[in-house]
Amino acid sequence: MKINDLIKNLNADIINIADVDREIVGGYCGDFLSVVMGKAPESAGWFTIMNNQNVAAVATLTDVGVIILCDGVKPDPLLDKKVRDVDINCITTSLSVFDAVKKSGL
Repeated sequence: MKINDLIKNLNADIINIADVDREIVGGYCGDFLSVVMGKAPESAGWFTIMNNQNVAAVATLTDVGVIILCDGVKPDPLLDKKVRDVDINCITTSLSVFDAVKKSGL
């Protein structure tokens, strides 16, 4: 699935889109960053409510395709800056993690 399809399915707002053509394959839900580092698959959509700059580091290490901030969570200023600086795909949705996964189509 392309990121634009995911944005439409989730009625998401864009924080940063670095690679609009990135194929998103599957998903991963998690907020415990050390677990996400070890288990999130490459090119996945990462559904989370964590919004600090460490999320960008984990996204880079795992090479997830897009960070999906759920429950209306917005990135804190340091995460917002980091996803732009290192070109990480990041979107936000008002949906709960559960509902976002259901509606994502992943």
